[in-house]
Amino acid sequence: MPANARVTLCYGPYESSGVVKHRTIRLQGLQAALRASGHQCVLEETREWNMVELVVSEEIIFICNIKELEFGGDGKLDPVCKEAVTAVENAY
Repeated sequence: MPANARVTLCYGPYESSGVVKHRTIRLQGLQAALRASGHQCVLEETREWNMVELVVSEEIIFICNIKELEFGGDGKLDPVCKEAVTAVENAY
C-alpha cells in the first residue's frame, strides 16, 4: 500500500457514563499512528455500536471494538493501533 493511503475510520456510538453517542476521544491515538505512517484519515459515523472499521480502497481491512482503543495519546503504546497500522500497510 502506498504511504499516503486514504483511510476511512468508520466508528459507531458507545456508552460512557450512561450516555450513548459518537465520540472521537478513543480514535485520537489511532489517527495519530496512521498519520505518523503517512496516511490520511477521514472519520465517518456509523450506526453500529462499539464498532471501528478501517476502510482502504472501499475494502474493510480492520475491525475492532472502539472500547479496546486507549483514550487519547499518540497510539505508540496501544497494541490495537499497531495492529491497525500493520493492516493498512498490508492492504492491497
